[in-house]
Amino acid sequence: MVILDTNAILRFILRDNQAMEDEVKLLLSSNACFIPVEVVAEIVYVLSKIYVVERNVIAKTISDITKLSSVTVAQKDVVLHSLDVFASTTFDFVDCLLIGYSKEQQYSVFTFDRKLQR
Repeated sequence: MVILDTNAILRFILRDNQAMEDEVKLLLSSNACFIPVEVVAEIVYVLSKIYVVERNVIAKTISDITKLSSVTVAQKDVVLHSLDVFASTTFDFVDCLLIGYSKEQQYSVFTFDRKLQR
């Protein structure tokens, strides 16, 4: 299994470097690939803060990647729930992950953040 880093996935999503995009496509077509939660969080950050992509577009794009047969995403249920929350709120993605862990893994979240407490 090959771990995909943020830069590789961004090249695949953004299609801004044809050679790199082609390498990632080849890798996806011929290998089992793994995306850690930390990489998902960094992708969300870069797309939202650097490229100013709309939240719902980010959520759909990453969700679509999780559906690729060659891709395994760590804590997929948590990530997908977090992406749904991210698309429909103004929470930072890390807060969305906490909500995802709370809903999907039944973890309780201890926070002083009043917005997140709701």
